[in-house]
Amino acid sequence: MFVKTIRILTKRYNEFDVITPQVEEIAAQSGIQNGLVTVLTKHTTTGITVNEALECLESDIETALSLFAPEDRPYSHARMLRDYGSTAGNPTGHLKALVTGNHCHFPLQDGKLVRGGAQDVYFCEFDGPAQRSILVIVEGSGQP
Repeated sequence: MFVKTIRILTKRYNEFDVITPQVEEIAAQSGIQNGLVTVLTKHTTTGITVNEALECLESDIETALSLFAPEDRPYSHARMLRDYGSTAGNPTGHLKALVTGNHCHFPLQDGKLVRGGAQDVYFCEFDGPAQRSILVIVEGSGQP
């Protein structure tokens, strides 16, 4: 198993970053030829999803998620959390992450990700700006 971390400093409260090139580079660095690549976010207010990398589609996804979890609702999570010593102000981030999920998988064949021509890996930020970590896990064998 080969594990590497992608670190991202997000710039906005909600943001969609294509990380496909970084994932492909890590898969190549692994030396593993055939297996499975998993991309996993380490944060509960972020997501990992696969979709077509188009700005207009990103805008549509952001709009749909905002309709699903509007900022102006009276959420139970928007309250003082004694364990954290602060107010929880990110319920929409948790809900949006619930919809996008926290990981994706791709087969690895002959050292390359097997994905559709319009499939890109997105890291989704729903509580930024923040420093974020994404694990890329490559499992399999080194022989073609």
